[in-house]
Amino acid sequence: MKLNLPIQHRFQAGSHPRRDNSPLLVVLHGRGDSPEGFSWLPDALNFSDLAYLFLQAPDPYYTGYSWYDLPPDQGPGILRSRALLERTFEQLWTQGFSPSATLLLGFSQGCLMTLEFGARYEKCLAGYVGISGYCYDEKQMALDAQALNKTTPWLITHGTQDEVLPILRTRLQIQSLIQAGFQIDYREYNKSHTIDDRLEFPEIRTFIEANLGLHHG
Repeated sequence: MKLNLPIQHRFQAGSHPRRDNSPLLVVLHGRGDSPEGFSWLPDALNFSDLAYLFLQAPDPYYTGYSWYDLPPDQGPGILRSRALLERTFEQLWTQGFSPSATLLLGFSQGCLMTLEFGARYEKCLAGYVGISGYCYDEKQMALDAQALNKTTPWLITHGTQDEVLPILRTRLQIQSLIQAGFQIDYREYNKSHTIDDRLEFPEIRTFIEANLGLHHG
């Protein structure tokens, strides 16, 4: 299946796709990475009916790509990439996918974009997973958020040993969003700026399975 989208991407269909309302996991990589950086994910999750859409950030960054510039100049890029994601998702709905069967997952910069886009998007997805990231402006995000997206399932994870994005900022931001009404399941792990395969990944897998109604293998 070839998708017509306004962003570079890699699409992988499920090995046993459903005829109707096919579940889709959209993945946003971190700074300096690319869709290839998550090529391991389908085998690791092992859901036969799940399709994957790996989106490539728009800006070249060394050997990979970036969703926005480094602080303190990240604002314009975040707004640009948020608008790009909105156009991308609107195109998806014209090509056989539905918001209720789509889940968005982002790591690092991709986590920030998941939060910034997901809170404001006018349609409700099945859920959101943000790994090892932070919010650009959590107070403005809470003000701008669509009410239904506050109650959409959110899983946000972070490492207590994160050397790239220290945990305290993220912890306080997520607490603020929860106080603002977001239904966030926030979890911390003894890990650095990575995905922990021992404790964290199985819990992410369980979240995806539960919110997309998936089948194993």
